[in-house]
Amino acid sequence: MIFDFIKGEVILIDKEKDWTSFDVVKSVRNSVLKTLNQKKIKVGHAGTLDPLATGLLIVCTGRKTKEIDLYQGADKVYEGIITIGAVRPSYDLETEISETFDISNITRENIFDAAKTFEGQIEQIPPMFSAVKVNGFRAYQLARDNQEVELKKRQINIHYFNITKIEFPDIYFEVKCSKGTYIRSLARDFGLYLNNGAHLKELRRLSIGEFSVSDALTISRVKQLISGIS
Repeated sequence: MIFDFIKGEVILIDKEKDWTSFDVVKSVRNSVLKTLNQKKIKVGHAGTLDPLATGLLIVCTGRKTKEIDLYQGADKVYEGIITIGAVRPSYDLETEISETFDISNITRENIFDAAKTFEGQIEQIPPMFSAVKVNGFRAYQLARDNQEVELKKRQINIHYFNITKIEFPDIYFEVKCSKGTYIRSLARDFGLYLNNGAHLKELRRLSIGEFSVSDALTISRVKQLISGIS
């Protein structure tokens, strides 16, 4: 595989857990600069994945960075696990459980019915622990300082929200959604609809537009290829 990073490349990476999207971009950039003996090159990603999430991350270099907005605007498909009966401030495993609920009265039918109510155009409030800017600061910075964060609702589109397996308290799902959707917020709202609590236990991005994680490479393999190791 031959790369032309200056002309531009679109690299599909299967992001590992505990890497930030910026970590991936930084790693690719440093590898490219070292290999090409350059001082500067444009590298960016098309759609942030939370550190605890895995899956497809599109990284663009050189002139291909001009296409980032195009990829960011594409629909995305995720699979994951929502755990009901417990609330966490970050809506995922980043923070500790702040409140628990009895789930003994929730049925399988309740779960399937709840999922259907989120399909179509809906309004969603981003998580407090997110990169959304509030008065020049990232929301997560304010949230970690225990400051009150008021985020505006945004309109999103959930093309489908399929429940694939139920193993109480864990709800396995697959969802196809529009740009700007926060699956953590979807998990939180799912719990609220059930008059209960919920948070996101696992998340993996399967696709962005026509790009699939099945065609993606690990970051270590990408770095090998950049260095010319076949």
